[in-house]
Amino acid sequence: MIDVALTVNGRAMTVSVEPRTLLVEVLREKLRLTGTHVGCDTSQCGACTVHLDGLSVKACTMLAVQAEGRSVTTIEGVAPDGVLHPMQAAFREHHGLQCGFCTPGMVMSALALVERNKNKPLTEEIIRSELEGNMCRCTGYAGIVASIAAGAKAMGAKVEG
Repeated sequence: MIDVALTVNGRAMTVSVEPRTLLVEVLREKLRLTGTHVGCDTSQCGACTVHLDGLSVKACTMLAVQAEGRSVTTIEGVAPDGVLHPMQAAFREHHGLQCGFCTPGMVMSALALVERNKNKPLTEEIIRSELEGNMCRCTGYAGIVASIAAGAKAMGAKVEG
């Protein structure tokens, strides 16, 4: 076992793991943060998306030991006071979810998408292109794209269209 010290949703902690343990396993099984989902184990669906030091990563293909000394934010850390983040509220208001399985990863990816594109206007084309690594098996993405545009606008981003 190896001790891994990291900060998760603003809380410093240390977890003991086998060297081959994935970050998603630590989040779900050791820390009981079950909003981070496992959908494919191959980094293709995006359901396991979290932020590592502010960057969007897929926790199903990252070893927990790689998070040593780093900061992880999960969907549970987006609205710590129980009030929905503007992006979460936009997903609810604009029907950006169906079964909800992909939603946490979509929201985490959307937040990173807005941050990466903060100096240029967001278009539907940019949003769709940036979501390439996230899959929803329920929808045609229209509600998801509308949700991200509305959430980005509520966060102060420029949105065209």
